[in-house]
Amino acid sequence: MLRILLAEDEEAMRTYLSRALENAGYSVVAVDRGTAAVPLLETERFDLLLSDIIMPEMDGIELAQRCAEISPETKVMFITGFAAVTLKASQEAPQAKVLSKPFHLRDLVLEVDRVFGLPSTARG
Repeated sequence: MLRILLAEDEEAMRTYLSRALENAGYSVVAVDRGTAAVPLLETERFDLLLSDIIMPEMDGIELAQRCAEISPETKVMFITGFAAVTLKASQEAPQAKVLSKPFHLRDLVLEVDRVFGLPSTARG
């Protein structure tokens, strides 16, 4: 089972995203900030870091940079509601996919499937 580390500071969004990804067959570990994600990246293996960009203590871009140092095989995907931040993320972490809010949960699952090279037809 593919493992996702979700870093999202908004509790409702974190719960919502976790549930959708788990329902799609992914294993999800969710944290409320980037500084909580770093120790997990150091001690566990994740296939994807799915991170909000705007978070307290450590933003998602800094988290992605730390992830690249600690666990270079972990793919990165950002979620954000700010267009200007999307541009910055694309420049700072060009290998990362950026999904802009608002998005439908189906779109999130399809994008995660694409990151892993899974066929989108696998979902109903």
